[in-house]
Amino acid sequence: MNTILRKSILGIAGLAFTGGVFAGPIAAHADTPAHAAKPVTAATVQGEQSSISLNDEQTANVKAIIAATKKAGLPERAAVISIATSLQESKLENLGHLGDRNDHDSLGLFQQRPSSGWGTPEQITDPEYSTLAFLKGLKQVDGWQDMPLTDAAQTVQVSAYPDAYAQWEKQATDLVAQHWTK
Repeated sequence: MNTILRKSILGIAGLAFTGGVFAGPIAAHADTPAHAAKPVTAATVQGEQSSISLNDEQTANVKAIIAATKKAGLPERAAVISIATSLQESKLENLGHLGDRNDHDSLGLFQQRPSSGWGTPEQITDPEYSTLAFLKGLKQVDGWQDMPLTDAAQTVQVSAYPDAYAQWEKQATDLVAQHWTK
């Protein structure tokens, strides 16, 4: 009888613990507004990081991505994801047609394809348009604000190299921190 009572008490305690573990983060997260501004940090950076030196054109494209993000009314995190994506796709260069070296008909900062419905070649090679198109896709990703950068970018881009975006998170975060308020 004592063994049955002890097992029952331990079972109830286990359920209470398990319920607390699973309900705790959910309950804590529920109090946070869905679109609360989150500070731009690279604390969730995944894997080894890459970095490149930027020329004037690339810096202008960073500023254009940030301006488009602000125009779309999105937070700094969206700019970080956009810049990291562009670093991976084009090294922040507004790529035109690359001939035989081109991946299908990919163009612009995000290597968007006219044949996939991203817009005309002229639109896709406009940094504001291409950023707004990317951000439109990002906004359709449920929970993008809280997911790893590489997952958010991959969901929009559908790349053959889904983990490649992560390597640019620190540089993208630094660029947003440097240019967001300018």
